[in-house]
Amino acid sequence: MALRIAHVTATFPPYRGGTGNVCLHNARELARRGHQVTVLTAAAANAAAYEERDGFVVRRLRPLVRIGNAPLLPGLFAALRGFDIVHLHYPFFGGEMAALSALATRTPLVVTYQHDVLLNGSLGVLAYVLNHSFGRLTLRSAARVLFSSDDYGRASHIRPLLHGREAYIGALPNGVDVKMFQPGDGGELREHLGLTPDEKMILLVAGLDRAHYFKGVEVLLTALASLPPNVRAVIVGDGDLRPVYETSAADLGLAERVHFAGRVSDAELPGYYRAADLAVLPSTTMGEAFGLVLVEALACGTPVIASDLPGVRTVVTHGDDGLLVPPGDATTLAKALDALLCDTKRRQAMGVQGRAKVIANYAWPMIGTRLEQIYAEVLGGYRSIVKNTAGDRS
Repeated sequence: MALRIAHVTATFPPYRGGTGNVCLHNARELARRGHQVTVLTAAAANAAAYEERDGFVVRRLRPLVRIGNAPLLPGLFAALRGFDIVHLHYPFFGGEMAALSALATRTPLVVTYQHDVLLNGSLGVLAYVLNHSFGRLTLRSAARVLFSSDDYGRASHIRPLLHGREAYIGALPNGVDVKMFQPGDGGELREHLGLTPDEKMILLVAGLDRAHYFKGVEVLLTALASLPPNVRAVIVGDGDLRPVYETSAADLGLAERVHFAGRVSDAELPGYYRAADLAVLPSTTMGEAFGLVLVEALACGTPVIASDLPGVRTVVTHGDDGLLVPPGDATTLAKALDALLCDTKRRQAMGVQGRAKVIANYAWPMIGTRLEQIYAEVLGGYRSIVKNTAGDRS
């Protein structure tokens, strides 16, 4: 049966970010399966207010106010009428409007909880207050709260808000397009980047804005400074912190060894993974819950080194397809990088195992099948509750 499904997200392409990318692929898979999908998000520069793409509709609503990536969208309340399921990608300060609309229309709410928001100072206090008021209401009103892994779900700062609602908690990993991200020759891009055959390339793909301060760029730069001069880093991504990182690289004497590639297109991105000897995700906090770039790299047969953080460590099988290192530990990261860069056969074996694991566990069609099952479970239970409630009233 075709469902009318609304996906609500604070950010969505053309903005580059994990949450919007996950929403995009969820919507695309569900539309491919015949469902009527509408994505509701905030208006963005150079993006149409109404768009049809890949079989689903995107509506961009004008925010009343926007703080960073948190837009308040009053139009959500009216826009979320007439759906069978409302699926909120959270945290989204302002997205609580979706929960209120679902309650008002008696529509089941599914929440994908992407990651904890870890802020300092007055913003940290505000985030705490919002989490324990509107955030608590949103999470506890959901028919299902999905984390990217059970591991992250147990460790998340919002888990205490769900006390007594454990039966409504589930896991749904992020996925990857295994046809787009697949092994191949990266030689041409290496030449374009000015890499000689004896130079090694470490790749970091990350947002370089304040919202992604936890990506560990400074940790990578510090580690790189202690590695041989034939080891170079390529950083894909952009944002307001890029000048800060460029200055740090120069101060460490790495100006010639670090290439800031800026934003690259979706079509170009797989080529960077293929060109790399290693991909890294040196995130420092639980703001990182999964690491979509890890499954993209592994899908391309490129081994990875990542921080041993809840959720992230479920993606990397330590010693098989990559290595895990303590977050924020540049010395251990440098040793791990050096060990793998000096062992070509081990990297190749890790790449093969990583590709096989991604195909088995993280291909988007598999994620789409599981999401359909979750919706069916939610609707079945919800309709039973409504039917029983109506019977009690008769």
